[in-house]
Amino acid sequence: MKHIVLLICMLGAYISTVAQNHFAKVYIPPIPQTLEFAGESVPLDNYDTRESLRRELLATCYLHSRTMLTLLNTQRYFAIIEPIMEKYGIPSDFKYLCMAESGLDPNVVSVAGAAGLWQLMPATGRKYGLEVGADIDERYHIEKATEAACRYLRESYERFGSWTLAAAAYNLGDAGLSRRLKQQGVADYYDVYLPTETMRYIFRILSLKMITEAPYNYGYMLSNADYYKPLTDYRVVEVSDVPIDWSQFAQANGTSYKMLRELNHWIRDYEYSNSAGKTYAVKIPNADFRK
Repeated sequence: MKHIVLLICMLGAYISTVAQNHFAKVYIPPIPQTLEFAGESVPLDNYDTRESLRRELLATCYLHSRTMLTLLNTQRYFAIIEPIMEKYGIPSDFKYLCMAESGLDPNVVSVAGAAGLWQLMPATGRKYGLEVGADIDERYHIEKATEAACRYLRESYERFGSWTLAAAAYNLGDAGLSRRLKQQGVADYYDVYLPTETMRYIFRILSLKMITEAPYNYGYMLSNADYYKPLTDYRVVEVSDVPIDWSQFAQANGTSYKMLRELNHWIRDYEYSNSAGKTYAVKIPNADFRK
């Protein structure tokens, strides 16, 4: 019996040593003394705000592959969306909302049917003038979808008078947020009780902001050369064929259907009837596009 006890003790000591030497150490990510979203102060002196931020920061920090892939795409897509946001007077911090929505994947679609970088629902896309269909879906059109999202956010800000509430409304909807603010007699995001997803939403955005602005502080070792660069080596060609055969169109313009889709995510199938005879501006990669 003594030998068995001794063996168990030795085994326990060995496992402890192996764990200390071979398992990755897990750290609590740092929270700054002060923090803002779109120029609005985050009340970090409140325990519930601090703990909510820490929860999302932990989740974002330790989703290593997903967070790293999102970071790699920042230069590529921020170069497109930031000038459009500036045009509409949308604060720069809303690019982190875009990160939270899609992970900067222009082809992503949610189980609820939201699509593209800004995860617009079909009705929202149509409301802001986007063509939404099985063959052409402009919710995947980076520039047009960004304009639609900016118009939505601008209207929400004018309604609520707060960029933080405008961001919350992007997740919950203006009507749902207005109803809850009125029911609870409050006017601040950090004071209102909301569905769990929306209560976590701003903190998810803030966690992405913190990591993107200082990735090294949170364990993400990136050099400037690692980031995916903007895809700018293309020309624009208009097409108004009835119907449009995208494979033939690509070949006629010296490229492939695959590369056509790489630059024009809003093209969703091989052919489009184009019964209305609309004209579409299509990005065509140049000869050195893939270098």
